[in-house]
Amino acid sequence: MTDKPREPKPPFPEQHQEKPGQESELQPRPRYSAPLYKGAEKLRGQVALITGGDSGIGRAVAVLFAREGANVAITHLPEEDTDAEETRRAVESEGQKALLICGDVREVAFCRSAVERTIQAFDQLNILVNNAAYQQHRQELDELTEEQWDRTFKTNIYGYFHMVKAAMPHLKPGSVILNTGSITGLEGSSALLDYSATKGAIHAFTKSLAQKLVEAGIRVNCVAPGPVWTPLNPADRPPEEVAQFGAQTPFQRPAQPEEIAPAYVYFASAADSSYVTGEVLTLLGGSTRAG
Repeated sequence: MTDKPREPKPPFPEQHQEKPGQESELQPRPRYSAPLYKGAEKLRGQVALITGGDSGIGRAVAVLFAREGANVAITHLPEEDTDAEETRRAVESEGQKALLICGDVREVAFCRSAVERTIQAFDQLNILVNNAAYQQHRQELDELTEEQWDRTFKTNIYGYFHMVKAAMPHLKPGSVILNTGSITGLEGSSALLDYSATKGAIHAFTKSLAQKLVEAGIRVNCVAPGPVWTPLNPADRPPEEVAQFGAQTPFQRPAQPEEIAPAYVYFASAADSSYVTGEVLTLLGGSTRAG
């Protein structure tokens, strides 16, 4: 049996980035290549569209989907071009095709365009992964502006809705919609009032959409992680907090993206989860309380 590499633990170097953050500048670099994960052609011949696929969880999911035989389209913001190119190279190194689509999921027209470009490139769409997110801690309620509230909701839940609406005409029986939730959507977070509210909405959206689409043969599920080492965090927290990120979990560290991505493969694969829809799966590093 091959030993799993020891994952990095806090304290990490104190660091901060401007939003949206660059994985290429994060220290230590998040792990996404999942060297112990062996593909089994579970998604052979399929096409996935992943929002926010340039870095973090989205990148790791893109890599494992490719390892399972899927071609992958990802959306990313203009500031994330460098990270998106690395994701493209990682997908292509798995022997699959990658399509990069630059734009903002807050815009309905972009969501429609992203789906259409995916169809034009690959002739089909089988898996939609709603993953793009915006997060900004605010310690005081007075600091949380209406502008931030709107941006968080329009990215984190409106964007999911727009992508589903755009994708639905192309999804056939057997297709899958996967949403990225969060433990904050189950337990709340006093400094992430808007973000937590959107994640709770995503969980309810998942269950409601699963009920609506079950007769169409389309499964809908959600992965709700605890702390994950991604650019979202140093672009949001002060450096001293970044240094201790994830230390409060029983594992005493955040998850690496490669540890979260197999859950998406599980939900995407009919070989693994053909009887599963409407679920919210928590991945919490040893914590056993979620709501």
